[in-house]
Amino acid sequence: MDKKEILERLKIDEDYYGEFGQQYLSNSNIGTLFSNPLMLKEKTEPTSAMIVGGYFHTAILEPEKLKNFKVVDASTRNTKIYREESGEEMCLLKHEADKVDDLVKALLENDTCSDLINRYNVEYEVPNIVGIEGNMWKGKADIINHDKKLIVDLKTTSDINGFNFSAKKYNYDSQAYIYRKMFGYDMLFVVIDKGTQQIGLFDCSEEFYDRGADKVKKATEIYDMFYKTEGFNSKQFFINRTL
Repeated sequence: MDKKEILERLKIDEDYYGEFGQQYLSNSNIGTLFSNPLMLKEKTEPTSAMIVGGYFHTAILEPEKLKNFKVVDASTRNTKIYREESGEEMCLLKHEADKVDDLVKALLENDTCSDLINRYNVEYEVPNIVGIEGNMWKGKADIINHDKKLIVDLKTTSDINGFNFSAKKYNYDSQAYIYRKMFGYDMLFVVIDKGTQQIGLFDCSEEFYDRGADKVKKATEIYDMFYKTEGFNSKQFFINRTL
């Protein structure tokens, strides 16, 4: 397949997150490679946080797809009504959906954010691939704003004043590095606090990108050792550190 055909496939969620997309590394793999490389190929079940995050992104970028989310009017996921209506599927609670709707409204009522998100020369949910450190990586940008030459990434947080720490913990630095390599633009994180609805715009310093590059290099070394080294026996691998 040529690159154009690959990107058409990666526009489809089932292919991006499914078997087809798993032939590429992604930023979400970095945390797994650092914590437990053997889990890289394992299927992970969606969490409530992932469902809420997906609803938030969809409400802003692809609101016509909100009908695909099943919303249950229950106080918690331990209630009888939730178990009856959800089956074994992870569903969104109505109060969670309502809270996200309020966040989306607050974000889009901010003129600066609306300008970043809703300008004419923008693209949403844009996939791409790029070769880095001898492996192919995939990514899907929330928003490409061609007028401002920015990759705009949407995030929610429980503490906007601690977002700098979260950006390091959740590998947003490596995400920024990978996406800049893919799309050729700098990244801007548009962040909203889930509690206070306070909005933050976080651009990326060269130090931030460099830290991301270091993470990608280290993750690549781990991946190559576990999955590309002939005769490698993972049972003989151990972590050695001095306390």
